Amino acid sequence: MKSKLIIAGAALALITSCSNMENPLLTESTAPFGAPQFDKIKTEHYIPAFEAAIAEAKAEIDAIVADPDEPTFENTIEAMEYSGQTLNTVAGIFYNLMEAHTNDQMQAIAEEIAPKMTEFSMYVSLNEDLFKKVKAVYEKKDELGLDVDQMKLLEDNYKSFVRGGANLSDEDKALYSKWSEELSLATLAFGKNVLAATNAYTLHITDSTQLAGLPQYVRTMGAETAAEKGLEGWAFTLDYPSYGPFLKYSTVRDLRKDMWTAYNSRATQGENDNTEIVRNIVDLRIKMANILGYETYADYALEERMAKDKNTVNEFIRNLLEPSMVYAKKDVADVLAYAKKNGFEDKELMPWDFSFWSERYQEAEYSLNAEELKPYFQLESCIDAVFGLATRLYGISFKERKDVPVYHEDVKVYEVLDTDGSHLALFYADFFPRASKRGGAWMTEFRGQRIEDGVEYRPFISIVCNFTKPTADAPALITHDELTTFLHEFGHALHGIFAQGRYPSLTGTSVSRDFVELPSQIMENWAFEPEYLNSFAKHYQTGEPIPAELIEKIVAAKNYLAGYGQVRQLHFGYLDMAWHALTELPAEDAIAFEQKTLAPYAVMPAVEGSAFSTSFSHIFSGGYSAGYYSYKWAEVLEADAFSLFKEKGIFNTDVATSFRKNILEKGGAEDEAVIYRNFRGHDPQPEALMKKLGLTK
Repeated sequence: MKSKLIIAGAALALITSCSNMENPLLTESTAPFGAPQFDKIKTEHYIPAFEAAIAEAKAEIDAIVADPDEPTFENTIEAMEYSGQTLNTVAGIFYNLMEAHTNDQMQAIAEEIAPKMTEFSMYVSLNEDLFKKVKAVYEKKDELGLDVDQMKLLEDNYKSFVRGGANLSDEDKALYSKWSEELSLATLAFGKNVLAATNAYTLHITDSTQLAGLPQYVRTMGAETAAEKGLEGWAFTLDYPSYGPFLKYSTVRDLRKDMWTAYNSRATQGENDNTEIVRNIVDLRIKMANILGYETYADYALEERMAKDKNTVNEFIRNLLEPSMVYAKKDVADVLAYAKKNGFEDKELMPWDFSFWSERYQEAEYSLNAEELKPYFQLESCIDAVFGLATRLYGISFKERKDVPVYHEDVKVYEVLDTDGSHLALFYADFFPRASKRGGAWMTEFRGQRIEDGVEYRPFISIVCNFTKPTADAPALITHDELTTFLHEFGHALHGIFAQGRYPSLTGTSVSRDFVELPSQIMENWAFEPEYLNSFAKHYQTGEPIPAELIEKIVAAKNYLAGYGQVRQLHFGYLDMAWHALTELPAEDAIAFEQKTLAPYAVMPAVEGSAFSTSFSHIFSGGYSAGYYSYKWAEVLEADAFSLFKEKGIFNTDVATSFRKNILEKGGAEDEAVIYRNFRGHDPQPEALMKKLGLTK
């Protein structure tokens, strides 16, 4: 395949030769395993690298189009699959750092590059001559003797062209291209506003009496944040390690209200206002779906997912939401009753009360206090334990590599070794919050696995979190919830680490959006298994193992507020589908539309001016548009899948080996329903989730 691109590559050399010599994004990496040269990459390298990489990718596409030979799977489909590797590398580094370690210059670069990236995407997807070649191969697909993954690659490519507008008229192609560029810029603006709105708020406290109820670690964190900001006293931000504990522990109700209101009205007004951007994004998606022949954007998006259509998703959400409402309302009523017994005088709990009183109720009901647990979950011990779980299940090991460059001093890199000691992957771990990082936790990759010209390229996988940082008085101690998050993201990482296959678009986490959460969510189960917790949870000061009664409380409290939690998560999926099943923009503004949509399933009072849509990054600047239901869909998968571990043993290597071979290594080389059945022996059983959550009569 490479020989077909020699002429194009030679021509491109004239364009990039000067910048290649100095630009670490365009030269072959000298770091171990060809890892990104973060120690050499500077902000000014990105634009020249993007421009050169886009030019190279276009030249590779041109070479495929210009090939005089009859279109074949090899010279068309495989050639396309392996084209644009330089652009993939540059984009993989830049856009990952945009989330994990950004700055104003990078955000400006993203806005400058967005039209160029969209134009390149259109250069491929609306390329009539290229589509003719793809179509010619597709029409002969049954005569080619293709393997399963090759057939999947061919079908995916053909559908991608059709779904990208290849069959549109020239006039409609121009419109589609214009809307695509506008959508790209709108989603960038949305994410930028959310980050800016999050960073714009600080609760500054100078009176120590206003710290009432806060544990010492929260006070210490507040003091250190204040010092970092050049302030006296204590400072609390909307980053979750600061915001979450403040809402949970502060006894000063007015301050809880201030924090909750600030968090839940992010990007609703002022210079970071996303209310019109939300409507613009939705409008563009409706137009783009319509021009491709779909009634709604949800119809377009779901066609390529396990669920297949919006009716299936809406029925799935309703079938979980309606029976869960009874349990959710009871959860809220129980917390309110407890609060009233303990001095709460209002008729109903407000949202800024719920976290505080539910924490108190949990302590009373289960004698479980998150602060009491933290000393047993030192981050370094948890890292060893999470790696150790992978070793116990899959036989792999992790070796820290200090010779691999990182993009921030907090980041650690590990080489992942297979059971025979062979190299599997590089694993980057970035645990702590900072102003340059968005909130939340996620897994990503700097390079996916592929086999090209007989050479296998193993992946570079990363997880990014926002865990509680070490303080002057204590090492990094994480909550049990944060341990669960760690296991979740590590499950995604294993999906990337174990990737096997030829084609990068079909390996690792390149699967349907409603399947991709299975490997992550199944890992969360071990956080509630006594046998696992006993293996590592020790007090960071005394070395004493976690008391059996604390583990019993963790397990007993596992389904605490399960109904409330289920309804809250389904709310997000319901809101997502409401936005993306529209056939036209609603008359109401974004905030009013959200409140009207969620009102029938509300379990807490609505607060005027609050909105989640304006900071709902998953669906308006991430990849979960018309797909947030996927988390619950995957919960059904993982509950059904983990039941096999419970049956055979939570460390059963036969089950783990089957999960690795049938799920983690497969990527998207086959239909996900088939992949799941190959592991479990049957289709997923929704009852498994309701049973796991204790939401059955």
